[in-house]
Amino acid sequence: MSITPFSKPLDQLWYTRCPVPTASGIAIHHGWINQEFAKDGITVSSLRASAERSVRESHFDHRQANSFRQGGNAPPIWSRSQGQDVVVVGLTWLPQYQSILALPGSGIQTLRDLKGKRLALPRRVNEKIDFWRASALQGYLQALALEGLTEADVTLVDLPVDEPYIGNVSPSGSGPLFDAHQFAKSARAETFALIRGEVDAIYHYGAAGPALQTFLGAHVVLDINHHADQKVAINNGTPNVLTVSGELLRKHPAIVARYLAQVLRAARWAKAHRQETAAIVAREVSVAEEWVPEAFDESLYGNLEPSLRPELVSALEVRKDFLLRHGFIQNDFSVADWIDHGPLAEAHKLLGQEAANPDTAKAA
Repeated sequence: MSITPFSKPLDQLWYTRCPVPTASGIAIHHGWINQEFAKDGITVSSLRASAERSVRESHFDHRQANSFRQGGNAPPIWSRSQGQDVVVVGLTWLPQYQSILALPGSGIQTLRDLKGKRLALPRRVNEKIDFWRASALQGYLQALALEGLTEADVTLVDLPVDEPYIGNVSPSGSGPLFDAHQFAKSARAETFALIRGEVDAIYHYGAAGPALQTFLGAHVVLDINHHADQKVAINNGTPNVLTVSGELLRKHPAIVARYLAQVLRAARWAKAHRQETAAIVAREVSVAEEWVPEAFDESLYGNLEPSLRPELVSALEVRKDFLLRHGFIQNDFSVADWIDHGPLAEAHKLLGQEAANPDTAKAA
């Protein structure tokens, strides 16, 4: 007689998100994901709830079992290239602050003026995937190409950074992995290099950009976010990627669909609650609410819902190819094979069923 091995019931889910606007963050803020699974006896926690560094580092390597992640694409691309069992279940395109900056009086006004100049390129010496360096490099090269310039026309100034991305932040059951202190230090190396005159221009993206630009009184050499050609903006946060542990998806597809349904619900809530959404986003990205419109503009509220539209998949392919071409990942893989369309389709069905049965729907 064969004996079936004991299978431990699923009792824990993990999540993590980058300090960028996400529907995941909004759903977490409202407690909807926790509420969804509480009836099953499943605890849902942020990676930051763990004091173990190996658990927190799953934000970058996705090794923590039964976990979801939404955020920049470089870490999951790197994880997949390393053979990690991680699956893409949603993508978003959220325009955000992304600019090349120079100090006033530098003589740099246009992209053509960058020829022969020194561009800051931070290098985290202790990280598995240096997403910030990759972002800066891609931002520079795509911008230079608009004027027919290449890497050979500028000097990339290497700026070693010893401090890790994940610092000693205090545990939090629902907070983002990066606290306000970590976020504020993210561009310190290149900012000081610019002020000291060691470089002529820097690249910056994300919610802190408008405040940094204002503090420096900087001239915007190129506003990448609002360039007419959207391909110029392909980078770490565009497209934003929602991933899940592969084993969790295979063993518990209904759980994954239910999780995604709450993410979709949050995205739709955001469209109808702009003021409240701006306040939540400000908290998520660790900036004053006043900076939110400058960092993300009005498109924020309509671009939080994950999809798997062909143009987003193509953008992810471009990003993966860039990371491979420039040595940030060593192994190629098929982006199409990395994506599973099923969970998101099922999540849409679940929301449709909820709308059709208002007596069972949760109050927003």
